[in-house]
Amino acid sequence: MRRREFITLLGGVAVSGELPVRAQPRHIPRVGIVWIASQTVVGPFHDAFREGLRELGYVEGQTIFIEARFAQGKLELLPGIAEELVRAKVDVLVAPATAIVQSLKQVTTAIPIVMANVADPVGFGFVESLQHPGANITGFSNLMVEQVGKNIELFREALPDLSRLAVLVDPAAPDATLVLREARASARVLGFSLHPVEARQPEDFDSAVRQASDQNCDGLLVSTVEGLFFVNRARIIEAAAKHRMPAVFAAPPFGLAEAGALLSYGANTPDMLRRSARYVDRIIRGAKPAELPVQQPIKFELGVNLKTAKALGLTIPRRQLFTRSAHQGMADQICSR
Repeated sequence: MRRREFITLLGGVAVSGELPVRAQPRHIPRVGIVWIASQTVVGPFHDAFREGLRELGYVEGQTIFIEARFAQGKLELLPGIAEELVRAKVDVLVAPATAIVQSLKQVTTAIPIVMANVADPVGFGFVESLQHPGANITGFSNLMVEQVGKNIELFREALPDLSRLAVLVDPAAPDATLVLREARASARVLGFSLHPVEARQPEDFDSAVRQASDQNCDGLLVSTVEGLFFVNRARIIEAAAKHRMPAVFAAPPFGLAEAGALLSYGANTPDMLRRSARYVDRIIRGAKPAELPVQQPIKFELGVNLKTAKALGLTIPRRQLFTRSAHQGMADQICSR
């Protein structure tokens, strides 16, 4: 090419201004999820959430990033973890426990929060109502508090002579007052006395169960959906077995029947985690939390350990328990060990 032609060509490009346009990088949504327990303990629940996202077509590391944090059973770490995820500017936060929602609510009113397994969101002030959440929080309620009464009814069917019931309480737990309120209401209706025993740390479990035994209680009710009791549920069962105290857990039977709990009943937690992924997807696509009603569980599970019953000298009316639960639409399966 001659020099004059090259100058003309170069000048033509400069005049037209046709420079190559670079494609804008596509935004990949980032979801922050916080767990109270260690990854080993909550692994099946975390995997259920991830599975829910995969069912919606997401691919981790390609079309979505999951920023998972684990507090290792230490509630005091939650505020720092919440602040860290807010600084990371995630698009959505997922909170599978009441205490986690409380921590996240303290640090952001802008980032959407999806509750995945929370008791009484209206009572705790997380939402204005189930139908109209009203702010940046929505999700799924586990109906745990409402199910306390159901667990006590099942306990009474398993132990017809039940007259004194101990309730294990962690005063620091957000739902402690609500659990006691529901338990007292059921006790009044069924005509037996209620005796709270406290445990603030794992080392307190044995003394709490011993106190229940010394008070001639016929059984122990434990709420283990989250927090200290969930993380240490195996130790509670061990303490109950040591003092020959029948233990009923207001929680799904995951790991409880196998560990030796006499009876456990609650919402299917993995199912709620899978369903919460749908809300995450809708928010990523532009929906506002205030527009998404708080949903309730649709699957419940009942677990009975017949080996534990035999060791305690009890005869569980297995057919009666199962028929009653299935008739009320409150359980989708019964597992016995």
